[in-house]
Amino acid sequence: MNKSAAVLLLGITLVFSGCGSNSTTTNANINGTWSATLANSTLANMFTFSTHLTGNADGSLGTTNFTLTMNNTPCTFSSSTETGTFTLTGTFNGQVSVKFHYVIMSTGVEVNTITLDGTVSGGQISGSWTVSGATANCSGFGTFTMNPVLAPMMR
Repeated sequence: MNKSAAVLLLGITLVFSGCGSNSTTTNANINGTWSATLANSTLANMFTFSTHLTGNADGSLGTTNFTLTMNNTPCTFSSSTETGTFTLTGTFNGQVSVKFHYVIMSTGVEVNTITLDGTVSGGQISGSWTVSGATANCSGFGTFTMNPVLAPMMR
């Protein structure tokens, strides 16, 4: 094999070694305790919650220590289950997007559901939410913001 063919082959190998799937999943920045505020169209805080999230390798979210506070809403969530996904996607030209999807579903006789869909920017998750369910007048929508809860500094 002559030198120019070897150099060409090496160059092609280097170019394509950076290629692969154009999406991947990460949990690098989601692990930890988060607090969320869900406001309706009049900017009244209808729900707040805190939870400890853990990103799994498959993009799903583990959630523990979930606490929900309701303000001026007919919805009931005496107990609930929480599920979600946190997915990082990108393209070959360096455009990256981080999507967040989270569902809070009450358990029991009257099932109500809060669904959050958002994006990550600047260490914060924000987007839109909806609530609907079996409880009379349990419906609504708005925007949400989630922020990481920082651990206290050690002295």
